[in-house]
Amino acid sequence: MRMTSSTIRTRWSPQRDKATPQHRRAAKAAAAVAAGALALSLTACGGDDNNSSGSPGNTEEAASNVTLPKLDGTSLEIAAVWTGAEQANFKKVLAEFEKRTGAKVTFVPAQDPIINFIGSKVAGGQPPDIAMLPQPGAIKQAVDRGWAKPLGSEALKELGENYSQGWQDIGKVGGKQYGVYYKAANKSLIWYNNQVFENAGASEPETWPDLLNTAQTVYDSGVTPFSVGGAEGWTLTDWFENVYLSQAGPEKYDQLAKHEIKWTDPSVKDALTTLAQVWGKPDYIANGALQTDFPASVTQVFTGGDQPKAAMVAAGDFAQVNIPKSMKVGTDAKVFPFPAVGDNGPVVSGGDAAVILEDSKGAQALATWLASPDAAQIQAKLGGYLSPNKNVPNSAYPNAVQQRIAKALIDAGDDFRFDMSDQAPQAFGGTPGKGEWKILQDFLKNPKDIAGTQAKLEAEAAAAYGG
Repeated sequence: MRMTSSTIRTRWSPQRDKATPQHRRAAKAAAAVAAGALALSLTACGGDDNNSSGSPGNTEEAASNVTLPKLDGTSLEIAAVWTGAEQANFKKVLAEFEKRTGAKVTFVPAQDPIINFIGSKVAGGQPPDIAMLPQPGAIKQAVDRGWAKPLGSEALKELGENYSQGWQDIGKVGGKQYGVYYKAANKSLIWYNNQVFENAGASEPETWPDLLNTAQTVYDSGVTPFSVGGAEGWTLTDWFENVYLSQAGPEKYDQLAKHEIKWTDPSVKDALTTLAQVWGKPDYIANGALQTDFPASVTQVFTGGDQPKAAMVAAGDFAQVNIPKSMKVGTDAKVFPFPAVGDNGPVVSGGDAAVILEDSKGAQALATWLASPDAAQIQAKLGGYLSPNKNVPNSAYPNAVQQRIAKALIDAGDDFRFDMSDQAPQAFGGTPGKGEWKILQDFLKNPKDIAGTQAKLEAEAAAAYGG
């Protein structure tokens, strides 16, 4: 999952060995309910969205009940690929930990893919104490290579109190808890420029055919419908995963995520064919998509007055940090759930997990802190952040749009699907210029080559999964 500059890759599935029919039915039902409720609530957004009065959910501040030891003289390092506002906001969370414990925490900027960066640090004998890993596959790699250390009792206590079982499960390897999912994402969203929609007489779509009709309406008004950050392959996997989950269903999604079915399966052909209905229309996508990074793909929807480069961008909740401050979220910048391609709208998420690499009292305390609602509240108030921690008060989020996005994620409980590419081995699902990222970039360039794209995806997946 890719999160802004790091990754956000927000879509959802607890990593269970086998999803039961009951679980799959529950997931489909929850997806429909969450998407429907989100659609209703987001269309009602407006006015002063920085005013949280009357917002859904708990409006009380979370109690400061996390127990942390005194760590005077302790120095810690935590590595993540976050940059810009995302990094600056996270440093405020670390600053509060320092204030409460007396420890000194240094943020280590990492390169993507972070698992390779961590490997170089381990080889040099200087691994950070904690790394923020954006993929379950990366957590497993860290465990398999002997780098990751299990969480201690205090961190486990915080997880048990604050997280649904599904969010705990995706941080486990071999039945042991290694990851604290500090940051989540709702990746089943499309943000749009409200002025463009009003000028065009366009309305928020609920289904894929509706989306195509809305795109044509916007195009006829003189504005390009979609902005796509194709320079970063993870944005394209998000498009695919939303279409695939909604069209093929949760059972097929789980199977493809584990490579139990091949990428040459007819369900993949169907999803690529559906994607080509947008990607195959050059006039529907802003020029230079393959040279446009994620932040720019968001910004160009909300600059240029009523004649921006594009009207819509498929992006997770974290896109808010890239919306210019001159555009008011909920009034000028609005959002709707990714439209349903099949029977139900998709509910896809991703996240970043804190994983201990150097076990110590200080590292365990920092992991415990990141599992607490106290820590998550700090970053929630700053915007552009979503926590899977169910005890973060909804009022902590800075506007009504994000409050409702957060509520939809928490209300989904265990019934979500985690970003498929983030569940894959890093070589296939999380490496720039390789694997699924590169193949989907090539498909964006030539969306007529569906069979060839499937063959390339299967060859790369087979190699990464080991046959």
